[in-house]
This record gives sequence, C-alpha cells and structure tokens, in this order.
Amino acid sequence: MTTATARLLPRARRFLRRRTRVLLLLAGWSLLESAHTFLGGYGLAKALDQGFLAGRTGVGLAWLGVTALAVVVGGLAGRGVFRGLADLVEPLRDGLVRQVVSRSLTQAVAHPARAADSAAVSRLTNQTEIARDSFAGLVLVARSFVFTAAGAVLGLLSLAPQLLLIVVPPLAAGLLLFLATLRPMAARQRAFLQADEDLSTQFGAVAEGLRDVVACGAQQQTAARAYGLIEDEARAARQLAGWAAVRCLSLGLAGQLPILLLLVSAPWLLRQGITPGVVLGALAYLTQSLLPALHTLMNALGSAGTRLLVVLDRLTTGPGPHPETTTAPDPETTTAPDPETTTTPDPETTTAPGPTTPPDPAPHTPVPPGGPGVELRAVTFAYGPAAQPVLHDLDLTVEPGEHLVVVGPSGIGKSTLTALVAGLLEPGHGEIRVAGRPVRAPSAPGPSLLRVLIPQQAYVFSGTLRENLLYLCPDGASAPALEASSDAVGLDPLVRRLGGFDTPLDPGALSQGERQLIALGRAHLSPAPLVLLDEATCHLDPAAEMRAERAFAERPGTLIVVAHRITSARRADRILVLDGVRATCGTHDELLGRSALYRDLAGSWQPEAPERIAGISVKSRYLS
Repeated sequence: MTTATARLLPRARRFLRRRTRVLLLLAGWSLLESAHTFLGGYGLAKALDQGFLAGRTGVGLAWLGVTALAVVVGGLAGRGVFRGLADLVEPLRDGLVRQVVSRSLTQAVAHPARAADSAAVSRLTNQTEIARDSFAGLVLVARSFVFTAAGAVLGLLSLAPQLLLIVVPPLAAGLLLFLATLRPMAARQRAFLQADEDLSTQFGAVAEGLRDVVACGAQQQTAARAYGLIEDEARAARQLAGWAAVRCLSLGLAGQLPILLLLVSAPWLLRQGITPGVVLGALAYLTQSLLPALHTLMNALGSAGTRLLVVLDRLTTGPGPHPETTTAPDPETTTAPDPETTTTPDPETTTAPGPTTPPDPAPHTPVPPGGPGVELRAVTFAYGPAAQPVLHDLDLTVEPGEHLVVVGPSGIGKSTLTALVAGLLEPGHGEIRVAGRPVRAPSAPGPSLLRVLIPQQAYVFSGTLRENLLYLCPDGASAPALEASSDAVGLDPLVRRLGGFDTPLDPGALSQGERQLIALGRAHLSPAPLVLLDEATCHLDPAAEMRAERAFAERPGTLIVVAHRITSARRADRILVLDGVRATCGTHDELLGRSALYRDLAGSWQPEAPERIAGISVKSRYLS
C-alpha cells in the first residue's frame, strides 16, 4: 500500500492545488458552521454560572438562546459546505471517467486482437462512483473534525486553560495510535478484498463448469482449492479484525479517557476555583462535539479511506494484478477438472486460484493403452420431458483405436453426442459404455484419466504455457513428451513466439486459433486414451487442422471428431451421419451411396474456398 500511496500523493496535491479557491470557500463555510461547536460548551457554562446558579434565569435563557441560534446558523452554513463539496468532488469523478475511457480506447487501438476490456464498464460506473462517494465522505468528515476540534479546543481554552492539560494528552495519544494503525490496516484491507475477489472468481468458475467438475470426478480437488481460498479470506478477516480492535482502543483512548479524567479531576478543578458551569461546559465539548467527530473520523479513515486508496490506485494505474501474475493450479499435484467445455474466462476479472495442497488423488484402474472402445445401446436424449428427442434409440460401437467423425446439420445433436460420451449429460433411455464400463459408473477410472473433450471454445487460463499444457496430466509429463506433443499438433511456432514453455500467458492477447492449439497440445499430452474433438479446430486453417487431426489419429487411443470440413471426414476410419431420428455410419465412399444427407453435406463443403476471414473461420451453412 506504500507504493500506491506514493503514486497517488503527487496527483492528489496537484488536484487540490488547482482548486485552492474551492478549498478556501469550503473552509469559510466550515468555520461558520463550527460556530455552534464553540458556543455549545461556552454558552452552556455561562448560562449555568451567570444565569441559573446565580439566580438570574433570564440571563441563563439568553445564553441558551444564543447557543440555539448558533446551531441554526451552522445548519444554514451547511448548504454552502455541500455546494463547495460538490465543486471539489465532481471534477474528480469527471477526470476519472475521462482517464478510464482514454485508457480503454488506447488499449483497443494498440492491441486490436486483444479481447474487449469488459472490466472497463465496472471501472467506468461502479468504481468511479465508489471513488466519488468515498472522497466526498472523507472530505466532509475530515473538515468536520478539524473545525469541530478547533472550536472545542478554543472553547476549553476560553473557559479554563487547565482543562487542556486534562483533555489534550489522551486525545493526542489516541490520535497518534490511530494514525499508526492506518498503514497496516490498509494492507490488511487490501489483502481481504483480494481474498474475497479470488474466492468469488473461484466460485464463479466452479458454477460455470460444475458439470465438467462432476464429469471429471474432480469434486474433491475443486473443494480443496475452494477451501484453501476460504481459509485465506478467513485469515485476512481475522487480521483485519485484530487491527480494528487496535483502532477501537485508540478511539477509547482519545474519546473516552478525557471524559473519565475530567470526571475524576472535577473535585480538584473545583478547588482551583473553576466553577461547576465550566466543568459542565467542558463535559459538553467532549461528549457532544469531540467524541462524535473523532469516532466518525476514525471510522471514515479506517474504511472509506482505505477503499478510496485501493479504487484510485486501480483507476489511475489500471486494474489490479495482471492475470499473468496469478498462480495457476500445480499440474504436478492437482487432478484438474476437464476445462475443455467451460467458457473462456475474462482475463480482467478472472484470477486463477492460489496454490493449495489438495488431497492425493484416489487410486485408479489402469486403462488399456489401445482403448477404450465406446458403445451406445438404444440411447435416447431430450432436453426436457416434453421436448423432442435430439437422439433417438441410437446404437453405435466405436472400436478401440478407431477414428470416427460425426457430421450433420447444425443443431442435429453432434455436440450432445460428445457430451453424452464424456459423461457430461445422462441419457433419458439406453446405456453408454466406455472401456466396457458405464460412463458414469462409480468404479470407473477418473474421467480426466479416461477421456478428454475439447469444445469449440478452448479454455486457456492465466498461468505459464507449461502449466496450461500439463493441466490434464495429474502425474506430470517429461520434457521430451511435452516437446513431442507440442511439435505434433503444430504448437512450436507459438511456443517460439511466446518465448518458451515457461512464459506466462495473457489469455486475452491470444487469438482463438492460438487458444485452440494450446488446448489441442494439452489434450494430446494427457494420458486419456479417448479424445473427443467437438469442432476443436474450427479456428485453424486447413493445413493446421490437418496436422492436428493427423497427430491425434497417430496418437494411441480412440478419436471421435465433430467435423466441419470434408477433409476431416475423409481422414476418418468411419463417419457417423446424424439426420434427426436416423443415424447412418460408414466410410466416405459407402455414405455417398447410402445417405442423401451426406451427399448434400459433402457437396456443400467448399474446401478450396477461403477458410478464414479476419481471423474468423467461415463454415458451411449446414454445419455452423
């Protein structure tokens, strides 16, 4: 927090220096408003000593009337205070808005391929309003305390200078103790906010990918990471509460101890010739002015002040920690959920969970390296009890090591089929077996060890390239295996451009094709013997797609591909054509004679046409 303060102080001084006139007007209205503070104790003392105790009721009432009039004048002066406050606060909000918009536009021009900065909306609306309200509250509270304290001290001095010997020392000691807690309190506040953001990010990611977590059997590991983040936030909250207790001690020292000392020393003061009215006036200064103002100041500086400093630091120097600096899960110790079907997180708002120590993964049954085979028996699936079935009584057998391509019009059920085989969806009727076992059987091997599913939207998190590639390898992988998989899928040029496997990734700076290459490399390196590619190469050009599919075809195991080009279908051992309630399976030549739909689809594919326009793949009207 020291660094943030050092960055912000020069800007704050320049901002205030340009508004000297506004500050002087605000001080003038505040001085007029604080007149009732001075008369609150002084008038009460005079009303008691010169009026009621002296038997002059009229004089006492007159002094009370003067005190009440001062309160009315102070209330009227409050109008000028708030007008001056607006002249000071609104320019701050306008300047922050201009800075956020300017930075976002500059980044968009400088990095047109980078994902849109959606966090700019939060900075433009919520965070600028937090800064505006916090700054206004601090100015209002600090101004009130300064002029209230000045009025009270002046009143005590006017009544009896001896009172300052009782009031000032504990007041100063309490204020110094409070100021000493500001820096550690701010650091703990920032740590708590960061821990809360990390926990919210983790819960959001888990909520989005809950079905993947369950399908991969990663509930225990995911819960362990979430528990670690909960513990981090609880630890930060306890530390914050500890410093809050110190702040309460300083408040008691500065606000309550002077009252106690005044009451204890009252007999001595009376023996020194100080009248009861003066003692009562001093007590009024402490209880009605100083203590409330001090309490408000400490609370404001301890909460709104820290919040303002954090928000201003983010608004003026960009968002919080860059995604590259966050820590990704350790692939050497973590059996991760299959992320391939989750939505790519926004790099501005997503922070990868910090390292935790999850429990050891449960022992798993080895899967034959040539398998597994996939078998669907009379599988029917619909998205709702009254909905039309997407798949109806589908029978399919994929032999171990076979390469199957699935084709069909858009919305016909290709992605649904891969989700069913992956165990992400459960059929309404029928049975699905992988490696001879029901896909959702409790005794089946861990899903991430059995199969890997890569959807069209590839998942890349904010860690190093090596961590991304090892994400599905619970036991890690050797350097030669990592390099071989990278070379096989065509990832080497990207590795060289990024600067090696240990380069931190900024997901927002990668194109969709680059993300798909990383996800393909991750799947190729994984130990899963069944790979499901659901249009996982749609953002690659035909040559890159052919190389990636050849790499998976040569990789030991079974391959099921949802294709979007005729070339993918022709490279397969067999092709499954989904046509509503019917499904036809065979080779390319067989299907040209047996399936009218396949002939139509094959004719609509245009392999010679440009496949990419401005980085976006152009797909058949039947398959997109």
